[in-house]
Amino acid sequence: MKNIIAIAFLLLSFSVSAQNSSAKQTNPKKTAPKSQIVEASCGQCQFGMKGHGCDLAVRIDGKPYFVDGSGIDDHGDAHASDGFCSKIRKAEVTGEVKNNRFVATSFKLLPEKK
Repeated sequence: MKNIIAIAFLLLSFSVSAQNSSAKQTNPKKTAPKSQIVEASCGQCQFGMKGHGCDLAVRIDGKPYFVDGSGIDDHGDAHASDGFCSKIRKAEVTGEVKNNRFVATSFKLLPEKK
């Protein structure tokens, strides 16, 4: 009789352990960050940010952030008449603000409206 109780207890504990481990393995789906339209330009030339040289920045809700994950020269000549040092442009971006910088997972410069 003691053996039957011991076996039942052992099976019960394995069952509970298996249920807990399977519950931990299933993670709810993480939603991908949504893209947003922001102002993009040279942080120093157009947004008045402190820095050395010319660096890509975005302005979100009126606050400028330097960009990680995309560079100022990745989108054409920054010093051209339509470049980031000369104009504030619109861009569709995906990413998040971390440590007071915008970490871009995507950065698409939008065409200028004429």
